[in-house]
Amino acid sequence: MIDDPDRTADRERMLKTIRDLFQLTAAETGLREPPPEVVEALRRVPRHRFVPAHEQALAYADMPLPIGMGQTISQPYIVALMTALLGVGPGSRVLEVGTGCGYQTAVLAELGAKVFSLELMLPLAQDAARRLAGLGYRDVQVRHGDGYGGWPEEAPFDGILVAAGAPRVPMTLVRQLGPGANLVIPVARGAGQVLRVLRRSDGDGADGGLHRRDVLPVAFVPLVRG
Repeated sequence: MIDDPDRTADRERMLKTIRDLFQLTAAETGLREPPPEVVEALRRVPRHRFVPAHEQALAYADMPLPIGMGQTISQPYIVALMTALLGVGPGSRVLEVGTGCGYQTAVLAELGAKVFSLELMLPLAQDAARRLAGLGYRDVQVRHGDGYGGWPEEAPFDGILVAAGAPRVPMTLVRQLGPGANLVIPVARGAGQVLRVLRRSDGDGADGGLHRRDVLPVAFVPLVRG
């Protein structure tokens, strides 16, 4: 039996599945393949360090997994897609709403972004902060707080990613978008949810110049208020 503590083979299988799903959903998303920098970020993040011990066998499977308190770690394909749609890179300032276990946070940090992450559930926020620090992610701030309000003292952001489903797009978050920035958020549509991207035009004011695109159906835990 080969000793593979870093789960290298599992990571590569996960990345192949993600590439295959990008091709299958290209007509909806407009993306035939994940950007190379997103692939490398996903390759570097040890997903098995973000899931509970009893879920280790499924750590790199393309499926959401429970992390406690009724929350989940998102499906790797969805993490890759949302990261690609966000379109951030080195030096970007990113607001993440819904830290959860910190996996998406780590992927954003691997892109070179400075991440401000909000988590409503205190135990999850504390665990994620410890986990991210233990893995060496220094350019990340995790705060216990209500995601609907965003992080106004650090705004504007070069991108905002919401990892929970909202009944509608919170305008408090829209107002914290910088020029040319994207907000990627699951929102209610009919009986389900759709992944929506809102982009602020370069040079527009705080309440105008938004371009909206609905990408594909998704299923996220609800975005709740504190």
